[in-house]
Amino acid sequence: MSNILLKDISTRAPKGLDKQATKEKTDAILEELDELQNLLFAESKHSVLVVIQGMDGSGKDGVIRNVLGNMNPQGVTVRSYKAPTAEELSHDFLWRIHQHAPAKGMIQVFNRSHYEDILVTRVHKWCDDETARKRMNAINDFEKLLQEHNRTHILKFYLHISPEEQHERLSERMKDPAKMWKYNEKDFEEAKLWGDYMQAYEDCFNNCNNPEWTIVPADQNWYKEFIIATQLRDLLKGLNMQFPGLKK
Repeated sequence: MSNILLKDISTRAPKGLDKQATKEKTDAILEELDELQNLLFAESKHSVLVVIQGMDGSGKDGVIRNVLGNMNPQGVTVRSYKAPTAEELSHDFLWRIHQHAPAKGMIQVFNRSHYEDILVTRVHKWCDDETARKRMNAINDFEKLLQEHNRTHILKFYLHISPEEQHERLSERMKDPAKMWKYNEKDFEEAKLWGDYMQAYEDCFNNCNNPEWTIVPADQNWYKEFIIATQLRDLLKGLNMQFPGLKK
C-alpha cells in the first residue's frame, strides 16, 4: 500500500452516485448481514473484529447503530474505549484491549480502539515518537496473533470527515435536544489540533496496515454506511460458512 495522504482523499461520495438507490442497496445488504451473522454464530469457526476510528463527530455511533445494530445482539458486542482507568494504566497498553478480542462465532466492534494509544497520546505529547514506534510494532504483532491463531478477521475503518462537516455536527450538539448529551466542550479544543491528528493518523495507516485500513468518506452518512456494510457482507460471504449438522 502506498503512503496515505488524507488531504488527497475526498470526504464525500463520488459525484453522480444516486443516494436513494444506494440506500436501497444498503437495506438489502443489511438483510444479508443478518443471515450471515447468524451463520457465523452457528458455525463458530471464525470471529470478526471491526475497528472504527475517526475524529469527534465523524459518525462512529451512527455506524454502529445503523449497520451493526441490525444483527442479533447475541452475536455482536461493542466496546467503546475512552481515557484509560487507573487499573488499565497499571498494565501494558494492550491489556484492556486483548480481553475484549472476539471469541469464535462473534463480531466484536471497537468504537475507538488500541490505536488511540498512538493517536491522541501522540498529539498531546504523552507518547514520544520512539514509544509510538514500539507500540505500532506491538499492535502489528497483536493483530497478527488474532488473525493467525484465532481465525479472527479484522476490518479497520477510518471515518474520513472534513473539518467543515465536523464543525457543523459539533455545533448541532449544542442546539438539538436529542444530541445535547453528546456535547463536550473539549471537542472544539481537540478540533484545533486537526493537522496534528491528520499527521498521526497517516503515520498510523502507513505503519499498521496488515490488514489495510479503509478510508471511508464520512460527510454523508448514507454513503459511509453503504461502504462499511458492503465490506462486512463481502468478508462474511467469503468465509464460505456452513451450518453444522446434527450433533452425534
